[in-house]
Amino acid sequence: MNNLSDLSFFACINRLGSLAAAAQELGVTPPAVSKRLAALEARLGVRLLHRTTRRIHLTPEGERYLVEGTRIIEALEGLERSISDSSDMPYGLLKVGATLGFGRQHIAPALADFTRLYPKVELQLYLSDRQLNLVDLGLDLVVHFGEIPDVRLAARLLAHNRRILCAAPSYLEAAGMPDTPRQLASHRCIVIRESDDTFGTWHLRNGTRQESVKVRGAMSTNDGASAVAWALAGQGIIARSTWDVAEHLRSGALRQVLPQWEMAPADIYLVFPSQNNRAQRVRAIVDFLLARFAGHRGRGARAATGRW
Repeated sequence: MNNLSDLSFFACINRLGSLAAAAQELGVTPPAVSKRLAALEARLGVRLLHRTTRRIHLTPEGERYLVEGTRIIEALEGLERSISDSSDMPYGLLKVGATLGFGRQHIAPALADFTRLYPKVELQLYLSDRQLNLVDLGLDLVVHFGEIPDVRLAARLLAHNRRILCAAPSYLEAAGMPDTPRQLASHRCIVIRESDDTFGTWHLRNGTRQESVKVRGAMSTNDGASAVAWALAGQGIIARSTWDVAEHLRSGALRQVLPQWEMAPADIYLVFPSQNNRAQRVRAIVDFLLARFAGHRGRGARAATGRW
């Protein structure tokens, strides 16, 4: 038996005034209660009760054990109540990670609204031009693009998103609209440096057909916003997420290239360690973001312009 259990057991005997009454409340036999009390006294090395067939009396040691033990039990119960009572108001440190562009444009404003709702949460936002490793960085939540890297992590779909090819009308009027993926090799393309292994290689799919094209161009960057600005200026074809270019597609500042071909999956997920999903602050931020981006998961959200 653990110490807290023994404290509760001894307090029960004292409250009811007899071993028989304690046995009845605990659902055991009187000999079992007597045996457990003897084991407790043997462990402590003192007698806690003077007992007869009808009455029990606390020894000085028993009185001290009861008084101080009751204080410990009440403190534990108070702690549990305070934790339970605070469950409706998340608190504590919450570390969130996201990519630079999407994090600045969509996640940072959302987190500002979240902290207004939950002022007891201390929030830290980590932004990077690369996908963030949640476990290595000790983050509570990561906004992740594409396939989930680790099946041991919990994930919820935040928003539908696609990577598409697009270019400014001025560039397409001068260079022509490509009809096949292979024709991209002869075009000026703007490449975003995200991985040395895949730098300059675009993978496209049309049904069961797949094409990998090595593209080239005079301009490359690790910053998506710069790449979009160059595309808008007519510098070439860019591969970019619909969340980032939907507004430009609607306005006509950019036109989609090879619309029948799809690139790698780019849906946006909330990723978090499974065990942390029980923390109220993590559940709160997940629920908040899912509600905020609900319109990006519904009908029509997979279109090139989607609901962005």
